[in-house]
Amino acid sequence: MPLQDYMQIISVDDHLIEHPRVFTDRLPKKFQERGPRIVEDERGSHIWHFEDDIFPYIGLNAVAGKSPEQFGMEPLRFDDMIPGCYDPAARVKDMDVDGVQAACCFPSFPGFGGRVFLRAKDKELGLASLQAWNDFSIEEWCATAPDRYIPLALLPIWDIEASVAEFRRVAAMGARTISFPDSPAPLGLPSFHSDYWGPIWDVAEETGIPISLHFGSGSFVPGFSASASGLVTGENFSSVAVRYDDGSGLPKDEAPNAVSFTLYACNLMWSATDLLFSGQLQKHPDLKFMLAEGGIGWIPYIAERADAVWSKHRYYQPIDFHARPSELLKKHFWGCYITDDFGLANRHAIGIDRICVEIDYPHSDSEWPNSRKVIAESLLDVPDDEAHKIVELNARDVLNFPRV
Repeated sequence: MPLQDYMQIISVDDHLIEHPRVFTDRLPKKFQERGPRIVEDERGSHIWHFEDDIFPYIGLNAVAGKSPEQFGMEPLRFDDMIPGCYDPAARVKDMDVDGVQAACCFPSFPGFGGRVFLRAKDKELGLASLQAWNDFSIEEWCATAPDRYIPLALLPIWDIEASVAEFRRVAAMGARTISFPDSPAPLGLPSFHSDYWGPIWDVAEETGIPISLHFGSGSFVPGFSASASGLVTGENFSSVAVRYDDGSGLPKDEAPNAVSFTLYACNLMWSATDLLFSGQLQKHPDLKFMLAEGGIGWIPYIAERADAVWSKHRYYQPIDFHARPSELLKKHFWGCYITDDFGLANRHAIGIDRICVEIDYPHSDSEWPNSRKVIAESLLDVPDDEAHKIVELNARDVLNFPRV
């Protein structure tokens, strides 16, 4: 049977751009004036406003349909983007062109892990806005084509009880993964080493829903310094090559964005290693983490290095004496990649059943509209049964998203 007849590509990391009515259609009237809303400024740009803050990058690197020579020019209006960025029906057509069957779509305006809502001054408004986004994600975006979209939700991570309640609510609605900060500590929250997150991990185990850690969702990205406002730029990938001293007394950072773009996998190396030595995986043996947009080539090295550290340094630190880090890595983590030839060459060291593919539409790392061609060429020397797991079966299994 021809490969295209039985292998479907499942992207575990795409992105959606929220259309202007996502929140105004859903928030109670009392929140409308302060809730997330699009305002057209004097230059004709579409700007997100939330409380007293503005978020100028509506597209966050939504460059699908542009050539590399045009990258770095962030969309300033919705008509600067192709409709597939913000229209779920149009996105399905773009997926058809790309040869992609299904996609899990992370947010843009809220930040990949809901960071914008965490920083809301009015936490009641923040919760209402987050729930509005979840409702949009599941009941509008994914409901447009239930066999093509994998429902993803966010949690109000500033309130553990509210997070548990929201986790249960979205699970009942059909959520298949939760996007969580790749490192909560930079956000001023307890680290992965804390038992604070235990109630959330309990629900994840109970429901079987994996936690997706998208690089940059914890607000820290190697190579990005503080912006002029003093906030870490994180997910706001601008075209500015030089970031000047923000008045804090720290020296200016002259590194081009190429540094951070090259080091993006470092976030997930940190996240995975943090969790390996946190003690939480032993307390939650059924917990599953997906390392979104983190690549896979580094995984064998981290497994080897973590084991070496464990073997020599566990005697004087609060480190589990019995659980070898490499074993925890293979049990609890799924690596996700866009293009990673080195990782594919070392796929057996990673684990054939622990690798998933990403398309990353509409970001600049995406190969759209040639994703199927690029993926097929990268798997030419990979046996069909292994390729099938990598492009489809692993994702369907971990996300509980069977073929219809």
